[in-house]
Amino acid sequence: MTMANDDTKTTRALRGLGSDSPSVRLRAALAVGTAPDPRCVDELVGRCAVEPDFQVREMLTWALTRHASALTLPRLLDELRSERAQARSQALHTLSKIGDGRAWPAITRELLADPDDEVARSAWRAAVVLVPEDERSGLAEALATQLGRGGRETWLSLSRALIALGEAMTPVLRTALSDPRPPVRRHAIATEKLSRDPQAGFDFAVEEAKRIVALGTTGREE
Repeated sequence: MTMANDDTKTTRALRGLGSDSPSVRLRAALAVGTAPDPRCVDELVGRCAVEPDFQVREMLTWALTRHASALTLPRLLDELRSERAQARSQALHTLSKIGDGRAWPAITRELLADPDDEVARSAWRAAVVLVPEDERSGLAEALATQLGRGGRETWLSLSRALIALGEAMTPVLRTALSDPRPPVRRHAIATEKLSRDPQAGFDFAVEEAKRIVALGTTGREE
């Protein structure tokens, strides 16, 4: 009887994940996470790729973290090769929440430089969580190639990722300070300032960086 009840609950949850109602999908994802069932993993991952509601996507990710990584990792790694940007982005986000270092080799330079800003940002966040200690410098170099890219949120995401790498960030920022492209120099200066004074805020750091670049200096404190 218990097994039959479990089957009924699973069937109901899987049906709910495909509902037209975001609130129903949210409750279904919560139910699956509360009572993890390996039979739901494929549907959870597949739903992440197409789910339009942010809160539901977060609940789907939470539900996946409640399952054994031996089940979720292979399916999520497959999603990193998807042509659908949301599939790649949400898989990366989920991998960062699971935190299993076995996913690190899948965080390629192609993903770190993905043409879709949301995918790239998710890759940066996942990378700093998963990177082994002896590969932090290489990751910092890869991240530095993205300095100056996109708008405010993209700049902030990259700055936070670089700052999270600690001392590995220092040499790549030093190099970027003399880059011929003004946006790269501004972003590098803003990142350095934010790392030294987080309380000042990112917008203030960017404005200071604009002023420094306009004056033709690096703004680096020796």
